[in-house]
Amino acid sequence: ANIKVLPSIFNAVILCAVLSVGNSSVYGASRTLCALAECDQAPKILAYIDRKGRPLSAVALSMFLGFMAYINCANVGPQVFNWLLALSGLSSFFTWGSICACHIMFRLAWKQQGHTLEELIFVAPFGIWGSVVGLALNILCLIAQFYIAVFPQNGQPNAEGFFQAYLAAPIVLLMYILWKILKRSPFMRPSTIDLKTGRRLIDTSQFIEEERAERMSWPLWKRFYYKLC
Repeated sequence: ANIKVLPSIFNAVILCAVLSVGNSSVYGASRTLCALAECDQAPKILAYIDRKGRPLSAVALSMFLGFMAYINCANVGPQVFNWLLALSGLSSFFTWGSICACHIMFRLAWKQQGHTLEELIFVAPFGIWGSVVGLALNILCLIAQFYIAVFPQNGQPNAEGFFQAYLAAPIVLLMYILWKILKRSPFMRPSTIDLKTGRRLIDTSQFIEEERAERMSWPLWKRFYYKLC
């Protein structure tokens, strides 16, 4: 195109995108660490919040771990990066799989403890079966990844290749088992799940009626968009 300024524009766009991703990652990671610390599932120091509501300790740790990306500039950088990637490579499957499993257990507990869907402000569009399908797909992906780790394409099976492809799974299982043993955490049943702690005391029926009335005032295109999304 022979536009001399075009590379600079692309660089600026990429830089803004990278900063945005980094900012959102630090925000999400720090709040997660803070919540874990408040639940006694992480060091208490990470639960520190300053006067302005910022979890400074968790933010500092999240940023420090982010700076570890510069290890890639060292001679052994690619090798270290591969192992760091192995630690987080399956995180999406475990994260979304656990979200689906939690939703399934929540809906079972909600029903078994005598509640109805009319009491919920938000209901998943595909209901409990959407989470069942989502959980099954995540499990299938983990099984497929395990098969690829054991029988790699265009290569011979080896321990290093297996752990680089599947290291996250045994670590997650080990952490889960250790937590159950050390904390003696019981397995929850739908009838014993706590549905009250942390719940906001609001008039759900009134809120739902107000929301429905507001939706009826929307134009047709907006209501159609809301149904789709």
